[in-house]
Amino acid sequence: MIFIRKAAERGHTDAGWLNSWHSFSFGEYHDPNHMGFRTLRVINDDRVAAGSGFGTHPHRDMEIISYVVAGGLEHKDSIGTGSVIRPGEVQRMTAGTGIRHSEYNASKTEPVHFLQIWILPERAGLEPGYEQKAFSAVERSNQLRLVADRQGSDGALTLHQDVRLYASTLSPDAMLRVAVPPGRYGWLHVVQGAATLQGRPLQAGDGVAIAEEHAPLELKTTQGAEVLFFDLA
Repeated sequence: MIFIRKAAERGHTDAGWLNSWHSFSFGEYHDPNHMGFRTLRVINDDRVAAGSGFGTHPHRDMEIISYVVAGGLEHKDSIGTGSVIRPGEVQRMTAGTGIRHSEYNASKTEPVHFLQIWILPERAGLEPGYEQKAFSAVERSNQLRLVADRQGSDGALTLHQDVRLYASTLSPDAMLRVAVPPGRYGWLHVVQGAATLQGRPLQAGDGVAIAEEHAPLELKTTQGAEVLFFDLA
């Protein structure tokens, strides 16, 4: 089964300083048919205006991943962490028993574009934590680079859930094979560009749910694309 969640069908929030598209129900956008996929609960495609951002607010019992597409995202939290996340860097924040944080555009002149991803943790009550790592353009070029999993394999971030998250940047006319192991599920998110999956056209913002597809799937692009792929229990 391959199901495409088209970008234009997502929920949308336009607050002036924030332009956000929601792959799954979030905030005031509620769709009972799109409450998440397996343990993947949120993918928010956010663009924040220069000098603006999310003031300090609480989270708990969630694994939160920030993936910056363009610009810089300034993060500060209640456990003493402060950083700026830039393209090629991925941040994981374990909200656990409770954490407060803020996220602001690090620039006073340019917007920031990032994805905020929420994954349900394997159990409630984890100790709050933070991790951030950089993955070079070469590592992600025309291959699936593991950026997060339960074990922190191969230099990846550590997630408190049975999820493997990969990132890839495909050059024009590239082809990548995407495999979902038996008994598992896949979610592909097109971050930028355009591609086809098994001949089905995909644009930026499209998501694809994959189940019971055991043969490798062909992801092709003519103009280039950036994608995230979730291997889910």
